Amino acid sequence: MSRYSMNEFVKQTQQQDKGEGLFELETPRMLEINLNGQIWAKAGAMISYRGNIKYEREGIFEHGLGKLFKKAFTGEGTSLMKATGNGKLYVADQGKKISILHLQGESIFVNGNDLLAFEPSIEWDIKLMRKIAGMMSGGLFNVRLEGNGMIAITSHYEPLTLLVTPNHPVYTDPNATVAWSGSLTPEFVTDISFKTFIGRGSGESIQMKFSGEGFVVVQPYEEVYFSDQQ
Repeated sequence: MSRYSMNEFVKQTQQQDKGEGLFELETPRMLEINLNGQIWAKAGAMISYRGNIKYEREGIFEHGLGKLFKKAFTGEGTSLMKATGNGKLYVADQGKKISILHLQGESIFVNGNDLLAFEPSIEWDIKLMRKIAGMMSGGLFNVRLEGNGMIAITSHYEPLTLLVTPNHPVYTDPNATVAWSGSLTPEFVTDISFKTFIGRGSGESIQMKFSGEGFVVVQPYEEVYFSDQQ
């Protein structure tokens, strides 16, 4: 049948220029970066490129001693790579769905494992959730991003954004929490009855409580973190 021909396959799946700027969703799970300068991306996320692009792993003192110490302490797995040059760079992360955000002076916290790429104009810092470290496998950390520029985050399947208001706090499973607005500071609560009800391991009794004014992004998937992740 002609609809299964090789030409038809190429036609249906070939790359297309959409003219959307620096970050462009080539597919819901693949990000095209129209590079003309520099970008930061999750190490190992590059799947293809064309043009003259140079890659460097994040230098040990690239972002200052403070962040180096925090990275060593968290044992986190989101090492960064710096891509410099001109061309098209394609990045993805285990087939996770990609969302593009254009920060315009705002700030957002992103689970460290869900940060895919961001512009150098974005200021960032690692925040370890100390109260939960040790309570979950490998602990949990996030990255605070702020400023003006593009960032790309990932989620398993479609993300859902829940609004937080002073009268309506939101509780989430840490393993299913992708991001939250910079105005919020989560606190960690344990619920023994909840743990007993669902009959799972001790980590399931830990919940994140968001109070105030803002939003929380969750995914329909519980991501497991490992302390030996590199």
